[in-house]
Amino acid sequence: MVPGPLLRLREGQSVTVDVQNETSTPEIVHWHGLFIPSSVEGAAEEGTPLVPAHGSRRYSFVPRPSGTRWYHSHVSAFRNLKRATYTGQFGFLYVEPKSEPDQYDAEVFLALHGWQPYLGTMGADEDTLDVIYQRSSVNSHSLGYGDPIRVKEGQKIMFRVLNANAALSHRVALAGHKFKVVALDGNRVPATQEVDVLELGTAEGADAIVTMNQPGVWILGEVDDHVRNAGLGVVVEYASRKGPAQWTAPSGSRWDYTIFGRPPDAHAGNVEVVPLVFRKTFAGNRWFDHWTINGKSYPKTDPIRVRTNRRYGLQFDNQSDESHPVHLHRHSFELTFSVKVSSLSHTPFGYTIARPAAISGSRVAPDAFHAGRGDFDRHHRFRPGLQGLPGEIAVARTAIQHHVSRVNEMLARAIDMLLHLRQVERQHVTVALGDPVIALGSAP
Repeated sequence: MVPGPLLRLREGQSVTVDVQNETSTPEIVHWHGLFIPSSVEGAAEEGTPLVPAHGSRRYSFVPRPSGTRWYHSHVSAFRNLKRATYTGQFGFLYVEPKSEPDQYDAEVFLALHGWQPYLGTMGADEDTLDVIYQRSSVNSHSLGYGDPIRVKEGQKIMFRVLNANAALSHRVALAGHKFKVVALDGNRVPATQEVDVLELGTAEGADAIVTMNQPGVWILGEVDDHVRNAGLGVVVEYASRKGPAQWTAPSGSRWDYTIFGRPPDAHAGNVEVVPLVFRKTFAGNRWFDHWTINGKSYPKTDPIRVRTNRRYGLQFDNQSDESHPVHLHRHSFELTFSVKVSSLSHTPFGYTIARPAAISGSRVAPDAFHAGRGDFDRHHRFRPGLQGLPGEIAVARTAIQHHVSRVNEMLARAIDMLLHLRQVERQHVTVALGDPVIALGSAP
């Protein structure tokens, strides 16, 4: 079924995951949003070994930070629309905090996904090729199929929503209700806010509490009628209420990350700024656009060289006409500037969305850099023709720091072995990679 099994882990407690690759090609699993060593983090560019075809690999790590994360295939699809996150090879990973900060009556995990993709143009024959989806789903069902989400009046429901689509952003709403956003990409927001719509870039997530105060049968789904009618929605049904599910279009308000932030502090201006210019070039009719960062395409891009435990500002200048979700492995971002906002705010999250040129120009400050290499990933990396955008951040360490780091790793492994020998409780999970089973009404 899609998504894969929900992995509930405990913050700070060692976990072992055995991944069985039942496919005929090598695979790799990325533990999205976790701060773990690059050897197990799930990016071949950073040194994580592949899971061989019809083979297995064991991942052991200490999950942190807490919050809603996810795992997914991290191979590059290129033009193969039956690989990577075009497939159902993904699932939720929830790291339980040591103390739960929110009060709610039930939680619901919802993954948004597209199916039956093909390469085509958006209308005109003489245009750039792009990925077009024929069907969509929330979890394993399209709208109108599967069981509804059953609720009671007065309940507070925690919706943990993930855009697991390989190429498209989504705007979702629950007719007649508001979302109280408490976390973005699993990271707590400094200021919770109520919104009518959740806007999620590719691979982006949000945790939001909804107070069920509008009895009826409603649709939670994509704002765009075409995408919702293709299946991206789920029915929410109050107790003792029956009948056709209702949809009411939300307001057209613009999504604004800065409303979830806090006032600026003293360190906001004390960072070294790294400019990053995104551009695309038309490569020909019925072909793929060419993408660059600072004039170069990966793997010929220049590494961004930084030092451990220092803060840097990444200044994104998106000179294209598309939004760009950007993900820095093993780090989180703090949005500090946007050209359409008159004052600074600080909002921690796992992504920054570099908007199209007309409305963009954002600056983010990653948390202090960890030692090792980092994969700086435009999360449309799975789309054909967009392989030019990923980049690399190289973190400089002194010889002493490197030696201390190796000693710490050896000590950590020794302690881990002792815990295992003493049979102290550990988390152990087995995940199998294979063909997804979904229910879309008509099979994809």
